[in-house]
Amino acid sequence: MSAMLRVLWQSRGFIRGSVQRDFQVRYRNTMLGAAWTVLNPLAMIVVYTMIFSQVMHSKLPGDVSRFGYSIYLCAGILSWGLFAEIVTRAQNMFIDNANLLKKSSFPRICLPAIVASNALLNFAIIFGLFTVFLVLSGQFPGAVFALLLPLLLLEVALAIGLGLVLGVLNVFFRDVGQFFQIFIQFWFWFTPIVYPATILPPALRDLLVVNPMAAVTGGFQDVLLHGRAPDWAGLLPAAACALVLCLLGLSLFRKRAGEMVDEL
Repeated sequence: MSAMLRVLWQSRGFIRGSVQRDFQVRYRNTMLGAAWTVLNPLAMIVVYTMIFSQVMHSKLPGDVSRFGYSIYLCAGILSWGLFAEIVTRAQNMFIDNANLLKKSSFPRICLPAIVASNALLNFAIIFGLFTVFLVLSGQFPGAVFALLLPLLLLEVALAIGLGLVLGVLNVFFRDVGQFFQIFIQFWFWFTPIVYPATILPPALRDLLVVNPMAAVTGGFQDVLLHGRAPDWAGLLPAAACALVLCLLGLSLFRKRAGEMVDEL
C-alpha cells in the first residue's frame, strides 16, 4: 500500500495533466467551451426544482418544505452520479488505455486515480452549483455540511474498488461490461433516490441493507435535507463492502496485470 501511494505521489503531475487534457478535449470543438460544465448542471437543478416543487408540488412524507423533494432528489442523483461515473469509466479503463498498459514504464495504478479525479472534478462543479442553490433558497444545512466529506471518501472508495474488479474482469470477459450497464439501471431504482425508503413494503425495505449505495445516498439526503448527521452505524456495511472491494480489486490488478497486457 505504501509503495502504491508513493507511485501515485510521484506521478501526480501525470495524473493532473491527464485530467486537464480530458477536460479540455470534452469541450474543444464547442462554441461555449467550458461554460457547458456550468450550464448542464445548472439546467438540471432548475428543471428538478421547477418541475417537482412548482409544477408537481411533490412532497416527502412528513416534510413541508417548499424545496424538500427537489433537495432530496438532487442529493440522491448527484451522489449516485459520481458513483456511476467512476464505476462505468473504470470498467473500461484498461481496455481504453491498452497502448499505455503495454509500456513497461507506465505506472498502471494511475489509471484508477485519473478516473476518480475526472469524476470528482465534474462532481465538484455540479455540487458547487447545488450548494449555491441551497444557500440562496435558505436551505443550507449549516456546519453539518462538513460531514459530507467522509461520505464522499467512502463513496469514492466503494466506486474505485468495484471499478477495479470490473475493469480487470472486463479485459478477459467483455460481457461483464455489457451486463453491468444493464445491472446498474436496476441498481439505481433499487436505491431510494426518486422515492423515499418509507414507501417500500417492509420485506423490500429490509433488503436495502445489502445495497451499500442506499446507505450512502441516504447519508447525503440526511445532511442536505434534514441537516443531521448520517447514520454512521448504518454505513458500516457499506464501509466493509468498500474495503473488501478495494482489497479484491488491488489483488486482481496485481496478479493479472501481465495477463491483461497479453490479452489486450
